[in-house]
Amino acid sequence: MARGKHIPTVASMRLARELYAQRDRTGLSQAAVAEEMGWAESKLNRIENDKSRVLQRDVKRLLKLYGTEEAEAEAIVELSRLAGEPEWWHQYSGAIPEWFQVYVVLEASASDLLGYESELVPGIMQTERYARAIMFTAPSPFESDEEITGTIQVRANRQARLTAKDRPNVWLVLNEAVIRRVVGGRDTMREQLEHLIKVARLRNVTLQVLPFAGGEHSAMHGSFRLLKFSTPADPDKVYLEQQIGGLYTQKPDEVERYRLMFDHLRARALGPQDTIAMLGAAVADLA
Repeated sequence: MARGKHIPTVASMRLARELYAQRDRTGLSQAAVAEEMGWAESKLNRIENDKSRVLQRDVKRLLKLYGTEEAEAEAIVELSRLAGEPEWWHQYSGAIPEWFQVYVVLEASASDLLGYESELVPGIMQTERYARAIMFTAPSPFESDEEITGTIQVRANRQARLTAKDRPNVWLVLNEAVIRRVVGGRDTMREQLEHLIKVARLRNVTLQVLPFAGGEHSAMHGSFRLLKFSTPADPDKVYLEQQIGGLYTQKPDEVERYRLMFDHLRARALGPQDTIAMLGAAVADLA
């Protein structure tokens, strides 16, 4: 990680949204605020998009310019202090692509994680052996054992939130290919399927399999995640992942399109109990 490089946190993303909201409330343009602050407009743009860290003294200057009430300003300044504190995954930031760091932050603060997976067991449910088998598949973006170990640890910490006090509600639909494709050999895949059965029985997790027999469906173009947040200031987001990057959208019409797609998928998929039964049968097939 480059010295002084900004790494997003849950607090820094919320701070960026608060600063944008305060400016938007006043009707001031980015250009006008930047001129008043003696900054380039691009600097304010980076701050409001959580692409650059912002000093507490500058937060105070901005809030004064926006006329923010004292109690609210104090809360935002405190948020700016928290934004500078590292999160658990920062020690592994060198093993996580920069584009994926944003997803880790979003996932950590989401109240609901919904989605569809066409090929892989979702990272938040992968066993270590399964994950390693995927990472060793060529061409691999990982160059060293340290990077692989760091990525595995990040996954382990992400999975811990499934049973934490602030655990999210998780509802995922898996294409049948996810449980039929043998990854890492029969033993590794059997262990992974047994883990899925265990996770599927958690009270905050709903897991469904979309069977081959169901034919065509609405998500044949690929996997997606829909993230929902408990605070009104945080709009729902859709995340699409590829080998070389991730795409996010929070445009209401686009998010709604994926929400409808997900509703279609879970209506077509096996129910939770039938899903567990299919997973059990797949385990038996690998015995």
